[in-house]
Parts: sequence; C-alpha cells; structure tokens
Amino acid sequence: MRIPLTLLALASSCLSVLALDLKGRVQWNEQCPSLKELGQAKVVLDNGKLRGSVTRDGSFVIPGVPAGTYVLSVQAHDHHFEQLRVDVFEADSLPEVRPYFPGTPLTPAAPATLPYPIVLSARGRHDYFIPRESFNIIGMFKNPMMMMMLGAGVLVLFMPTLMKNMDPEVMEDFKERHAKMSNIQNSLQSGDLASGFSQLLAGGEEPKAATSGTSKGASSAGAKQRSGKNKKR
Repeated sequence: MRIPLTLLALASSCLSVLALDLKGRVQWNEQCPSLKELGQAKVVLDNGKLRGSVTRDGSFVIPGVPAGTYVLSVQAHDHHFEQLRVDVFEADSLPEVRPYFPGTPLTPAAPATLPYPIVLSARGRHDYFIPRESFNIIGMFKNPMMMMMLGAGVLVLFMPTLMKNMDPEVMEDFKERHAKMSNIQNSLQSGDLASGFSQLLAGGEEPKAATSGTSKGASSAGAKQRSGKNKKR
C-alpha cells in the first residue's frame, strides 16, 4: 500500500510543478470604480472550468492552471468585460495573453499580445431595465390592420360620389353583378352548393353569349351590306 501512495504523491507534486497560478487584476474605471460596484464576480477559464475571486484591490489568482489554451472571461452581474485568450506552457515561462472575439476559432492565434499579469477593465454596464412603451399614434397607424380599416373607411365615404358620377349602363351592370354575387354567397352559406355553382357557371357563360351575339349581329350586318352592293351592281 505504501508504493501506490508514494506514486500518487509524486504525480501530484509533478502536476503542481507543471501547473501555473494565473494572476491578474481588474483595473477600476468610471464604469466600475470599486469592488462594491462590481459585486460578487468571478474570473473564469473556459466558462467555469477554473476560476478565481476578485479581491478588494482588484487582483485575482486562478490556482493550478495546467498547460493549454483557455478563454478567460469575467462573470459579473452588472458589468461586462472583454474576453481574452490565454496560452499556458509546460515550460517555466510566462503565459501569453491575446485578445479574443467571441465566436471566432482559437486557431490561428492573433498576432497581437497583451502584457502579463492580466489587466481587465469593465467595458460597460448591463441594462436590465426596459422602459415601458408609451402611446404612439404614428406607430398605431403603421399597423397593417389599421391601414386596411382606414382604406375601407375611405372607400365607404367616397363610394356615393363614385356612384353618382358613374355611367348609367355601367351602374346597372354593377348592380346586376353585385346582386348575382350576393345570391351566390347566400346559396353557398345556406349549403346549396349546386345552385351556387350553377349560378357561377351561368355568370361565366353570359359574357360568352353576349360576345357571340354581337359577332353574329356584326356578321349578319356585313352580309346585308354585301348583298345591297351586289344588287346595285
């Protein structure tokens, strides 16, 4: 039992030698002037895989960081900070800190490097308050339903004027078509589908009959004129 314990002790000592305590500080500014304004915040690697707390003077330490590439961020309730890429090496050398934009791949790394220990500063405050929308009459008229209602109201107001200035023959044709459409709608609503479809078909055949009648009248008139010319000859 003593040999495994010694091996575990040696392995833990090796890991502690290879691991690094990542250090940095939060620089107070106008957005976040003190720890009281910052509140309970954590500096984390890879969304909480490793973390460290921020002290009163703004410094933080993330202990036991093994070699690898990490994304450093600050979890704060009221403030937002920029994210950084941190490369920790196995050799006895300082980690490299680079800017990182969320959503971009970690490789290739950005050519620009930042100083170590890490320096973070608040970029702004989270605004959780959404002001209540006030009454806006212009926005109300931008609604499509309201525009349709206004268009229908304008048509209702100006329809009598249009009807007065309409040609009597066109007026009669319009009334006939309106009566036919109302009859078709009534028949369809009452469930009499056969009569409704028959009226639709009859309404479609009437223009054809009228056009055929006019063509026949025109052909007969043309024949009479031709016969009259022949008689004169």
